[in-house]
Amino acid sequence: MITLYDCATAPSPRRARILLAEKNVAHDTVQIDLRTNEQMGEVYRQINPQCTVPALRIDDRTVLTDNAAIAAWLEAYCPQPPLLGSTALEKADIASWQWRVEFEGLTAIAECLRNSSPAMANRALPGPVDYPQIPELAQRGLLRVQQFFAMLNERLQGREFIAADRFSVADITAVVAVDFARIVKVKPGEQHPELVRWRAAMAQRPSMAL
Repeated sequence: MITLYDCATAPSPRRARILLAEKNVAHDTVQIDLRTNEQMGEVYRQINPQCTVPALRIDDRTVLTDNAAIAAWLEAYCPQPPLLGSTALEKADIASWQWRVEFEGLTAIAECLRNSSPAMANRALPGPVDYPQIPELAQRGLLRVQQFFAMLNERLQGREFIAADRFSVADITAVVAVDFARIVKVKPGEQHPELVRWRAAMAQRPSMAL
């Protein structure tokens, strides 16, 4: 049986939940409590030494420990619907926008949050190693998030989806990023009409309620 190690309040495992729902792949779920640092405990380290969620156990010996691996495996395990693209050009376009949304969106939000939140003192990066906060990175991260919203709004002019004229993993990651940005007090507004339109359309997909 496939098992997702999840945290209902965190953005990264939400990406995996949406992927599994879109692929209609049955799985068990084990919640990992990040608030109590359960991910740092010895029990979870035996599952995922990176001390991060999500992780996806696909058999008795194999655990996938990041969203990139989970998406690649799910696409091969359950090819329909294709979320990484069908043609060579679609695959390239989706991969490019997936990278941009991760780097310019999710990474910027995490940079802002992890370098400013008192609850994350000495936890400026996820994983087993403690890193000190750098307040200047929080300030830069906030500027990056605002630019990310402007970039997405421009990209979505005349478009239904982020990449390749089809729903893809890039849309999933972008939804999670846009929603997660609220934690640093950034959300789409009247200056982002295309982004607001797209997010409302995405909300019609049942997977987005997860």
